[in-house]
Amino acid sequence: MVTLTVSRFAPSPTGLLHLGNARTAFFSWLYARHRGGRFVLRIEDTDASRSRPEHVEALLADMAWLGLDFDAGPGKDTPEGPYWQSQRAGIYEQAFNQLQAMGRAYPCYCTALELELARKMQLSRGQAPRYAGTCRDLTLDQRAAREAEGRQGALRFQVPGGRELRYQDLVRGEQVFSSDALGDFIIQRADGSASFLASNAIDDALMGVTDVLRGEDHVANTPRQLLLLEVLEHRLPRYGHLPLLVGDDGAPLAKRHGATSVSELRGLGYRPEAVLNLLFRLGHSAAVEGWATNAGMIEGFRPEHLGRAPARLDMAQLTHWQKEAVKLAHADQLADWVPATVPADDKAAFIAAVRANLTLPADAKAMADMIYEDLPPLTPELEAIVRAAGAATFEAAVLALDSGADWSGLTRSVREATGRKGRDLFQPLRAALTHALEGPEMAPLLALMGPLRARARFEQALTACQ
Repeated sequence: MVTLTVSRFAPSPTGLLHLGNARTAFFSWLYARHRGGRFVLRIEDTDASRSRPEHVEALLADMAWLGLDFDAGPGKDTPEGPYWQSQRAGIYEQAFNQLQAMGRAYPCYCTALELELARKMQLSRGQAPRYAGTCRDLTLDQRAAREAEGRQGALRFQVPGGRELRYQDLVRGEQVFSSDALGDFIIQRADGSASFLASNAIDDALMGVTDVLRGEDHVANTPRQLLLLEVLEHRLPRYGHLPLLVGDDGAPLAKRHGATSVSELRGLGYRPEAVLNLLFRLGHSAAVEGWATNAGMIEGFRPEHLGRAPARLDMAQLTHWQKEAVKLAHADQLADWVPATVPADDKAAFIAAVRANLTLPADAKAMADMIYEDLPPLTPELEAIVRAAGAATFEAAVLALDSGADWSGLTRSVREATGRKGRDLFQPLRAALTHALEGPEMAPLLALMGPLRARARFEQALTACQ
């Protein structure tokens, strides 16, 4: 019997979706789609002090913008839901009661100070810190005495001793752990809320998740969760741990590396398909060459191509994919980039004229200003180029405009009048018309400027030649 693949993305709504988590979501989505399976979105909002509704709204908007549709999750309820952990407390309580009845969980009354002192003592002895089992064998009377002191007990899972735990990581290969190194871990906090280790594993099992891709910071959690699910007699998912995402300097991503959240990139005008093309190649040695469509990335995704080394985020690569995205975008997809200064009748021609020189919406604003607004004075460098061309160049250009010539006719007239050609012909004309030495092709720019504006700029060049 073939089991349907179910992957998931389970973020905590304590902040904006950053690129590291976005990559995890994307790879999990690709994993499911490649196998014809289901992709689940679960909101892990048990941390009431830090979870914010606005972060959930931003997350859902970012997921929709990236095109990462989910088959079950908020707004797409199924019998396995609800998909908000804050609404699943009764489910966890049932599992905790079962574990206590089996003798596999017990209340722990150790204070934070006592735990910290025990931790420091273990470190001073060269031992790996783990819970020492202080409360594991308390009698009922001893538990009652601690509760009479006002202590609230957290619930710990009792880890069996002497077990060798093995699992095949989808990314890192075979992993081996000793249960003796784990220590009994908390599954329910003293305030009654479920811990991440417990709620995350229980939800994966009850939601039918078969494959989990997540960050390598969860590697140490996996053997604990496998033990928990084993005792509860749940099917064990396969786990794959993705390498850390770092900046181009090798350090963990931070603000100094530029925009690191999806909403920031969206606000700056990056195209979602550009972001996905970047993420597809971060820690994944894709066989797909060049620009990839969603269908191509689904087809080309392979978990065995996921690497173990930290993946470097190079913003220059994002710029590259953004340029590719702009080049391939339909004109309607760039319509919002066109500034209000561009006449309605010019919008389509404007996009066609400047598309090859656009990366972000700010570039469209600069291009529109260059075409339709009064330009600042020529820089000394540009003025020197204009003066070197001489007044005859711009006199011929004005005459050509007055006769109704387009760019081709204008350059032909100037060449015939002055003998200038090549760089010596085109550079001063571009400098006079755009106050720049590089940019879009001049023929469509001149058409958008119109003869009156172009004439005024040539006359400014003539003045500079005097």
